[in-house]
Amino acid sequence: MNSLYETSYDELLQPGPLMLETGVRRLDDGRLLVAARTELPGCAGRMFDWWFTFFESTRHIRWWHPHDHVELRGWDGRRRPGRGYVGATVRAVEALGEIPPVPAVLKFHPPETFFGAGRLSAALARGDASAAVCARIAFGEEPRLSADGDPLDGEMVHLTRDTAHGAVLRSRFLLGAADGVGEPVPERLGLELMRHCYNEFNCLARLLPSLYYGEHANGEKGPLAW
Repeated sequence: MNSLYETSYDELLQPGPLMLETGVRRLDDGRLLVAARTELPGCAGRMFDWWFTFFESTRHIRWWHPHDHVELRGWDGRRRPGRGYVGATVRAVEALGEIPPVPAVLKFHPPETFFGAGRLSAALARGDASAAVCARIAFGEEPRLSADGDPLDGEMVHLTRDTAHGAVLRSRFLLGAADGVGEPVPERLGLELMRHCYNEFNCLARLLPSLYYGEHANGEKGPLAW
């Protein structure tokens, strides 16, 4: 399965600075690229990946973003709580900063299908990446879906790299229908999504290590200070 878009995510696998770490860019084909870089102190890629196997209620997503996250409408049956989410679909209602709440649907895909052949696995082996979460997305009460249920309004990539201080998260969103249907996504929406993404993962970073160890995720009980 190839990405809906020709834009490459492979540059995210480079540990050095990128030309666009945080910002919004209009692509030549009219789609909107949104980028955000977030520091996650004390976190690790395995914690980030685990979070997507854990959250399953409105309460949980409000921990994640107390202002913008409104309601979790549930996962489909493909999710395996505590174990896996690839192939599963989740529906939620959330605002984007000053943009009022709207329903959203995300279907998670194998991360390696969003990168060049073998490049993600090589980056993971080198330590240039520690986790990747990738999904296709759509918005509205009647979201545009393909015949097999894939959202058609864009896609999302979150890539973590572990450091001595925690993890660095690079997030990318490509917004706009792959088939060119509909009006171009306005820059304001991209800016509010960038702010939303930065805020939600700053919020998550404050609670994720304690939650991860408190749940004994992956069999870990966590380090003790004394």
